[in-house]
Amino acid sequence: MGHVDPGLWGDSYSSRFEPDPSGERMIINMGPQHPSTHGVLRVILELDGEYIVRAEPVLGYIHRMHEWMAENRTYAQFIPNMGRVDYLHALAWNWAYVGAVERLAGIAVPERAEYIRVITCELNRISSHLLWWGAYLLDLGAFTPIMYAFDDRERILDILQMVTGSRLTYSSFAFGGVTMDLPPEFAPKTREFIATLRSRLPMYRGLVTDNGILLGRCVDIGVLDLDMIRRYGATGPVVRGSGQPYDVRRAEPYSVYDRFDFRIPTENACDAMARYLVRLAEIEESMSIVEQALDSLPEGPHLGKVPRKIKPPKGEACFAVEGARGKILITVVSDGGPTPYRVKLRAPGFSNLSLFAELAQGTLLADAVSILGSLDLVIPEIDR
Repeated sequence: MGHVDPGLWGDSYSSRFEPDPSGERMIINMGPQHPSTHGVLRVILELDGEYIVRAEPVLGYIHRMHEWMAENRTYAQFIPNMGRVDYLHALAWNWAYVGAVERLAGIAVPERAEYIRVITCELNRISSHLLWWGAYLLDLGAFTPIMYAFDDRERILDILQMVTGSRLTYSSFAFGGVTMDLPPEFAPKTREFIATLRSRLPMYRGLVTDNGILLGRCVDIGVLDLDMIRRYGATGPVVRGSGQPYDVRRAEPYSVYDRFDFRIPTENACDAMARYLVRLAEIEESMSIVEQALDSLPEGPHLGKVPRKIKPPKGEACFAVEGARGKILITVVSDGGPTPYRVKLRAPGFSNLSLFAELAQGTLLADAVSILGSLDLVIPEIDR
C-alpha cells in the first residue's frame, strides 16, 4: 500500500506529514470514531510496516468553549459546566471551581461540608478508576472485566445519587459547602459497598492483573521516564507510575486531607502496567479515606452563610485538586462584577495526552492502543 494523499485529512497537517517517495510508509487515521479513543480523539499515524514513525493527536472535534462560557454567566450559573468537563470525575472539577471562587471571595466552608466533599469526591474517584479499568481491558480484547467494573460502579452511583441527585454530571458543590447533607442511609450503604468492593479486589487480581495476556500487552510498553513527564507536565497516576509520588492532596494540601492517613501509591517500572497498578492501589486508598472521613464526620451545617449574589473583589485566585487523571487547576479572575472576567481551566488530560506523540514513536501500532489506554484520557476534558 502506498501513502494517503495528505489533502484527505486537511491542509493544516500536510506540511508535517510529507508523502514518502519510496511508497513504503502509510499515513492512517486512528479515530475519531474508534473505540479505543474514548470519544472523538483523532490520531494521525505515519507507519513503517507495523511500527509508528510519527503520531499526532488532533483535537477540536468537540470543543465547547467552557472558558468563554464562564465570562457570560454569573459565578453560580457556571458551576454546572464543571460536571461536563470531565464527566468521570465531575466532583473534582466542581471542587476546583468553587474552591477558587471561595478563595477569591473569602467564603468560609463549614467543617462538615469539607468532610462531605472528601467523601463524595473519593467515591467519585473510585467510580472513575473502575470505569477506566473495565474500558482499558475492553480495548485490549477482554470483555468480562467491564461487566464486573460496571456492577461495582453502579453501586457507587446509587450512593452518590442520594446526596447529589445525579449519577454522572454532578453539580452538588456550592459556594460555602454542598447543596445537600448526607441522608441517614448514606453511611451504612457506603460502608456496605466498601466491604463488598474490598472483598472483590483479590478476584480482580486473579482474573486480570496476573493474567499473562495482560502482562504481555502492558509490561515494558509505553515506558515513560521522568524527563519526558517533566517536559510535558504530566501528573496523576501517569507520573506516579514512573516513581514520582506527586499528589496534590499531599503536595498542596487542601480541605481536610491532612487529617487522614493514606499513602501515595507509586510504581517504578514506568510502563503501562505500572500505571495500571497505581490506579488499582488508589482505589484501596480512596476506600480508606472514605472510611476515616465517615468515622470522624463532625456535626454542623453543610452550607455556610453566602451572599445571594456572588461578586468577588477585583483580583484573581487559583485552586488545585487531585483529580482521577491528575492535577486540576482553575484560576478565576474578577473585575468586581457579577460574572468572572476570566476563568482558566488546567486539564491534566491535556498534558498527559501531549506526551503521546513522542512516547509512541518506534512502538507497534497494536501497542498504541495500550499506551493511550494507560493514560486514562477523557476527551471532553482535553477538548474543553
